Amino acid sequence: MALDTVDKILDFAIGQEEHAAKFYTSLAGKMGHEHMKKVLLGFAEEEKGHKAKLMAVKESKLMLPAEQRVLDLKIGDYLEEVTLSADLDYREALVLAMKAEKAAFKVYNDLASATDDPGLKATLLGLAQEEAKHKLRFEIEYDDEILKEN
Repeated sequence: MALDTVDKILDFAIGQEEHAAKFYTSLAGKMGHEHMKKVLLGFAEEEKGHKAKLMAVKESKLMLPAEQRVLDLKIGDYLEEVTLSADLDYREALVLAMKAEKAAFKVYNDLASATDDPGLKATLLGLAQEEAKHKLRFEIEYDDEILKEN
C-alpha cells in the first residue's frame, strides 16, 4: 500500500495504534507481576488515546504540534530479542515493550519523512516523541528493577 495521501498515512497510523493497544493488553494478560500488568494496561489506554487523536485529526484536518525530543537511554537497543509467549517473565516483557516502542517511534519518523504536509509531519513527529516517552519509561523500569538486581 502506497502511503501517498494524508488519509492513507493517517489510516495506517490508526491501524498501528490499534495493534499497539491490543499488544499491550495481551502482554498485560501474561504478567504475574501486578505492577507491570497495570503499567501495560495503562500503555494500552495511551495507545487508544493516540488512535483517538489521529481519528480527530483525520476528521477535522487539524494537526497536532510536535513535542520536544525525549531522551533515549538506548537500553533496549542492546538487549536480545524476546518472543511473546505464555510464560513471559518481567524482564522479557520489558524488553518486548522497549522494542515495540522503538519500532513505533521509527514508523512515525518514517511516516513524517514521507509527507510534504507540514501539519501532518508535525503531528507524526509528535506521536514519535510520545512513543519515545513510552520507551524511556520502560528503560527506566528496566534499569531500576532488572539492572540494579544484577
